[in-house]
Amino acid sequence: MGKVPFVKMHGLGNDFVVLDARRGGFRPGAGDVRILADRRIGIGCDQVIVLEPPRDRRARLFMQIRNPDGSSAEACGNATRCVAWLLRRESGERRLHIETVAGLLAAEVLDDDRVAVDMGPARTLWRDIPLAREMDTLHADCALGPLADPVCTNIGNPHATFFVDDVETIDLARLGPELENHPLFPHRANIGVATVRDDRHIRLRVWERGAGITRACGSGACAALVAANRRGLCDRVAQVDLDGGSLDICWQNDGHVVMTGPTAWVFEGAFDPARLAGG
Repeated sequence: MGKVPFVKMHGLGNDFVVLDARRGGFRPGAGDVRILADRRIGIGCDQVIVLEPPRDRRARLFMQIRNPDGSSAEACGNATRCVAWLLRRESGERRLHIETVAGLLAAEVLDDDRVAVDMGPARTLWRDIPLAREMDTLHADCALGPLADPVCTNIGNPHATFFVDDVETIDLARLGPELENHPLFPHRANIGVATVRDDRHIRLRVWERGAGITRACGSGACAALVAANRRGLCDRVAQVDLDGGSLDICWQNDGHVVMTGPTAWVFEGAFDPARLAGG
């Protein structure tokens, strides 16, 4: 096998190595993903994105999302925006559908090159998160240190959002790993800490399942807005400020959550897959 081309992109600093496997060729295993994502011995990224032929005829492609630990993720809002931007450059289409494990996501590349993605309906029932046992997802029974009483939401993947007075005071690097693997979450969970500044403004930091702290988490921003609105803390439309920048989130009346934000093309290159052996 020859060298494998890739594209490096990011959405608000949440960065991706994108591989195009729509015409066959290299598909990374878990060990390959761990090396590719490593910032010292690989290319470095928060997720490896593999583009494959769609299963659904309405979609342009199927997007597989792999975490740095080799595991798979069901959805990633920032990656979806990046892939939509790549498809716009490839075909000229501004509106398109991208298939994921979480379902079919509609995306639109706007005139200012920002991308809007319909992340699908927010799920709030305990079985849909999923949680290990029945409970009120508006006040989940989960606590560690200064974090307690989260709101649990599924935005294609599971999220627990903890509301605090000041996100900057929370040691997310210490608390995130244990909460991600809390017994309440059979599939693990993304852990968000959020401060609601006003009706249309949320500050958020996220420990991503399988990746750690990232500069931005699109599905986490959607979950934070839904959680805050369910608690009566903000409107159904708000700006969510993450470490890497801001996303505009709208929880529509039909239950779908639309996320709008920028993307950035960083560079492209190629690697020899034989050098990944042994990862």
